[in-house]
Amino acid sequence: MNAAVHWVEVRVLAPEGWLDLVAQTLAAHAPGGAAFGRSSLAADPLPEGGGCVRVFLADRDDSPARRAAIAHDLLGLAEATGASELAGLRAEFRPLPPEDYAISWKKTWKPFRVGRLCVVPPGDERRLRPSDVRLFLEPGGAFGSGRHGTTRECLRVAQERTARGDRILDAGSGSGILAVACVRLGAARALGFDLDPNARPYAEALARENGLASRCEFRTGGFEVLEREPEPFDGLLANLYADVLCAELPRLEGALRPGGWFALSGCESRHAPRVLEAISRSSWVLDEMRVGGRWHTFVGTRPRADFDCKPRASGG
Repeated sequence: MNAAVHWVEVRVLAPEGWLDLVAQTLAAHAPGGAAFGRSSLAADPLPEGGGCVRVFLADRDDSPARRAAIAHDLLGLAEATGASELAGLRAEFRPLPPEDYAISWKKTWKPFRVGRLCVVPPGDERRLRPSDVRLFLEPGGAFGSGRHGTTRECLRVAQERTARGDRILDAGSGSGILAVACVRLGAARALGFDLDPNARPYAEALARENGLASRCEFRTGGFEVLEREPEPFDGLLANLYADVLCAELPRLEGALRPGGWFALSGCESRHAPRVLEAISRSSWVLDEMRVGGRWHTFVGTRPRADFDCKPRASGG
């Protein structure tokens, strides 16, 4: 992918137990997603009881005002929560050389399989099983390698639920991998949207690399994007923070046609009850909750009008 974006890593050391809150605070300034832990095995060890949150700013979005706003929000966490251990949080900023993502990923990133979906680098023509579906992916920028557990679970659901001819929504699309994968799996079209303006070039490049540019559309924006859609979707994927899922579930609910399917992911164990409660207040039926490590994925359907009951969900 040849999106000419250079990146600045924003790194914050924080106490264990507060990393998600720090990530959510930073997401207001760098909505492309957060990474946890050291940037490499060669990096300095983390202090005992501490963790590291890393987000990424495009260099064109980095400015003294943006850095000051990040510093202000971090310093306000201790007062907002009453947790003295959050006092004095500060961010470190490190420009990343272009080769951090343009070249060095090739040394460590390996093709991987999720069910019959095989994710390989561009140009890889290795022989696959007859039933396999090839998806080209070149990791780039802040949008990851596709290996995160929540992404992989969404890819599994997409394989199980996507029907030929479906129209798919990918809310918080990032690299666009979920939208593109659904079209590769037989969907007629997919729409993805993301607040981060740097996401769209990567997603569009991914669709082009897979020969699907005419069937995948990506927009920059939030859930207001749905207000311009004349028809509901057949399938819906949202790999987002739990608080966003809960706040925006009414708009997601309206975007899904009766009889359509959904997969919500990105929710840590301690936030699962909130998401379950939000789903229970909606018209949706939860078919199952899948648990992988500390991550939960909620899979279900929006009943047709003639459904008059909501069956119990199974634990993942």
